[in-house]
Amino acid sequence: MFLQRLSVLCMLVSTLAVAAPPPRVAAVPLITTDKQDVLWAQLQAKIGAVEQGLDGVLGVAILDLTTGRSLLVHPDEVFPQASVIKIPLLAELYRQHTLDASTVPAPARLTDRYVMQATDLVAESDIMAGLTPGVTVLTNRDLATMMVAVSDNSATNVLIDRVGMTQVQKLTVDLGLAHTVLRRKMMDLKAAGEGRENLSTPREMMLFLEAVYRGRVIAAPLLEDFFNVLATHKDSWLPAELPSDLKIANKPGFLEGVRNDVGVVFLAHRPYIICVMTTYLARERDGELAISRISGDTYRLFDRLARASEYGRVVSPRNAGMH
Repeated sequence: MFLQRLSVLCMLVSTLAVAAPPPRVAAVPLITTDKQDVLWAQLQAKIGAVEQGLDGVLGVAILDLTTGRSLLVHPDEVFPQASVIKIPLLAELYRQHTLDASTVPAPARLTDRYVMQATDLVAESDIMAGLTPGVTVLTNRDLATMMVAVSDNSATNVLIDRVGMTQVQKLTVDLGLAHTVLRRKMMDLKAAGEGRENLSTPREMMLFLEAVYRGRVIAAPLLEDFFNVLATHKDSWLPAELPSDLKIANKPGFLEGVRNDVGVVFLAHRPYIICVMTTYLARERDGELAISRISGDTYRLFDRLARASEYGRVVSPRNAGMH
């Protein structure tokens, strides 16, 4: 009897052992340390090193358009904008194109025509100066392309008259940008001498470009064309260390002692805005090199983020078979 009960007990224990769930394996905890913080801190340090080596004043604003994360260095310092102020002018032209014809004042259109006049000409107008006064007919979009591609100052001044300086000012005010202001035409040395400079800050130009990128300024049908015009090939410093086939919608600006470049970099899977401004430069070439170096370091961070998983793993054809 004892052996029979023992046999039954053994069978029961064996059955329970088979039916019992396996012991719970502790879940692998998600890594809470943000590895990307390390990469951003490294970029901040690199920009700091550039600033330390620059005999002048530097301001930087970088925005990740995917996550909203930003990196800021003296973002609220007010800088002379030089030709960078042409970006709000361009945006206002595109904004007006979609307005109802009854809008007051009458909106400018991209297709509106203009006959170039000799009185339009000011310094640094390489294209306009070669046209035939009283004969050459241009559209506002033609003028805008010249304004961006070769920073033609005569084309810019004609657009200021046609779009309206007060309308450009209203646009930036409506966006809450207190220090971004178009206050004079190009090459108006008298106005500049009186202190009427065209101004902005790194943060405000970053916010302006974000507002445009998000469709808050220009209606969607025209937004792509706006960025295509702004991406027209030009001599500038942001693209110097970036791939030649990368779309970069930017505008540089320079004055004596001032070098700026701001824009949107349309990196696949990780677009971003970068605004680099310099002033009080002892050597303008140093400002240009600083912009290019900061832009290159920024691109290398975003390119890595664009190609990697949240853990940093990159899968590409050359390493897909690695294990």
